[in-house]
Amino acid sequence: MEQQDADLTLRLAERLKRLRGEHGLSLQQLAARSGVSRATLSRLENAEVSPTAEALGRLCAAYGLPISRLMTMVEDDWRPHMKRGEQPVWTDPDAGFVRRSVSPPARGLAAEVIECELAPGAEIAYPSPPVAGLEHHLVMLEGALEIEHENGAWRLGPGDCLRYRLHGASAFRTPAGSGARYILVVV
Repeated sequence: MEQQDADLTLRLAERLKRLRGEHGLSLQQLAARSGVSRATLSRLENAEVSPTAEALGRLCAAYGLPISRLMTMVEDDWRPHMKRGEQPVWTDPDAGFVRRSVSPPARGLAAEVIECELAPGAEIAYPSPPVAGLEHHLVMLEGALEIEHENGAWRLGPGDCLRYRLHGASAFRTPAGSGARYILVVV
């Protein structure tokens, strides 16, 4: 694991532990609320493992917090100019997912911009959004992506845009022969 990834995993672990404490939850209570096992929660809070996209989604839903806000809580600082090499990158190798925070959320700014890459044949499913009703604008850059949520199912290709407010479960899938690279704007 690269040093930057290790540092982010450690800061995430510390923040997850603090969030649980701020909400007055035991590991068992958080496990019941989030659907993430007590053992996994313990390993996450002790930085023994890096969280998966699904686990972060479940934990953020339990706290009523967008993943982007959690990521902002663990970032050192925000600056108006973000060079590509300075943009926080989070990877879930098990899911084949890479998330680059191109324009992270910040106080006083309503939107965030995320560049996402999903490997060929990958699937990420979220049982519920971290915060219901957030506005999403997904713009496909490369590859193919199937998206399902409460309003329907779509197949997207390069140049396509899908706009929606997310209230329920969602799933993102790529076909076996093609990954996907897309920009997600969340307001």
